[in-house]
Amino acid sequence: MSMEDTRDNMIPEPEENTEENLNELRRIRREKLKALQEAGRNPFLEEKWEVTAHSMDIKENFDAMEDQEVSCAGRIMAFRNMGKASFIDIQDKQGRIQCYVRRDAIGEEEYDWFKSYDIGDIIGVEGTVFKTKHGEVSIKVQKVVLLTKSLQILPDKWHGLKDQDLRYRQRYVDLIVNPEVRETFIKRAKIIKEIKRVLEEDYGYLEVDTPILTTIAGGANARPFNTHHNTLNLDMKLRISNELYLKRLIVGGLDRVYEMGKMFRNEGMDRNHNPEFTSMECYMAYGDMESVMDVTEQIIYKAAIAVNGTPVITYQGKQFDVTPPWRRLDMTDAVKEITGVDFHKIDSDEDARAAAITYGMNEEDVKEWTRGKIIAEMFEEYCEDVPGYLDGPVFVVGHPVEVSPLSKRDPKDPRITRRFEGYINGWEVCNAFSELNDPIDQYERFAEQQHQLDCGIDDEAHPMDLDFVNALEIGLPPTGGLGVGIDRVIMLICDAPSIRDIILFPTMKSLPNDK
Repeated sequence: MSMEDTRDNMIPEPEENTEENLNELRRIRREKLKALQEAGRNPFLEEKWEVTAHSMDIKENFDAMEDQEVSCAGRIMAFRNMGKASFIDIQDKQGRIQCYVRRDAIGEEEYDWFKSYDIGDIIGVEGTVFKTKHGEVSIKVQKVVLLTKSLQILPDKWHGLKDQDLRYRQRYVDLIVNPEVRETFIKRAKIIKEIKRVLEEDYGYLEVDTPILTTIAGGANARPFNTHHNTLNLDMKLRISNELYLKRLIVGGLDRVYEMGKMFRNEGMDRNHNPEFTSMECYMAYGDMESVMDVTEQIIYKAAIAVNGTPVITYQGKQFDVTPPWRRLDMTDAVKEITGVDFHKIDSDEDARAAAITYGMNEEDVKEWTRGKIIAEMFEEYCEDVPGYLDGPVFVVGHPVEVSPLSKRDPKDPRITRRFEGYINGWEVCNAFSELNDPIDQYERFAEQQHQLDCGIDDEAHPMDLDFVNALEIGLPPTGGLGVGIDRVIMLICDAPSIRDIILFPTMKSLPNDK
């Protein structure tokens, strides 16, 4: 018979995914496994397969590899039995490749066993590279070994795994049946690799590790997860930031340090927020806010080029050119532009409260707020959600002291700090300071934050950290610090609609039958 490409005729099982049909197919698979085991062919005893080539490498280098012997392994994704020969597709880490299996090539007994294999089974094949009559690069199989028997049923070719909730819960199936998902996570790895390369090679940062379990959840204003260490009888928290530990290292003389890792915040969930997320923080001794603005621009600019070949990020139909330099926007100016309230002309807390109430803010909410707190709240409530206003990329600067407990005061206006937040598509993707290194000022700000925490004014206020104040008393050089929300950057570069699409195993609500 001619070795034609029969891909269009390959149909995965089952044709109808009714629960009754699926249960019957699962039963049949277990019976097949039992028959294999009774014949001394238990696939779960296989330990190793020597892989010499992968699917895309073979396809892209066919001219050099034609007629060469190769050894490949992968999951059966399509199966067409044609009597004395069969065509199958196997899927490996690079993609799929067609295999041609003939009875007379592998032997009658082996072929009979081969015909019992199922979609989803993992096999090893040895054979030679050739091209079918229809031009499909394939492997002419001389040996096939069942390495793993799949006892579950993969979603079918046409309907795939479409249920979004199930895709997140069963990412292992999602990766098998949706090739674009696999590509997203390959891109994620490239982005992280490029960010680290830029930090280390272009700026000389040293990668370090800091504690995830802490007794004080510092470095940000957020609600932590609480846990308990039994042996020490010690209440502990999962970190919400690694900032204070990294700045301790700057005090210790490691002039440029960074850490990329998981942070944990016990907060709400939406398309931009997951309780467990990846953050990168870096600190540059003898640098300032301007220094880390440059770092911010470069890591995002070069990550976009590394993955997509262009600095223009296309996200859900909108385009953002992240080529440096980025625009700057003063927070107080933004509030004036959107609301008409000019806090440059308002000096007292009382007048600020009156202006906010007149504009429409709740009188009960603002009664304890200072002028600076009101500016920050009005920016968040009225400016951040204005369509297109913070599409950026743009650096928002001029944050009030009241909402920036770790940032150095602006020498030109001590009511604001040397801080910026970077926005793309209206999302905050980074936060950075000229770091506060005055231990007396830091203590006073911590004390005020602790007061707000104790009085229930702000349950996300920053707690007192006396050891960090002690580190500042030892002496922190002028330092520029930066924190980047890695997941949001990846969402933008990969055009992913939800943070769950770029986290392999996002946090999910338990199902009723979960144990």
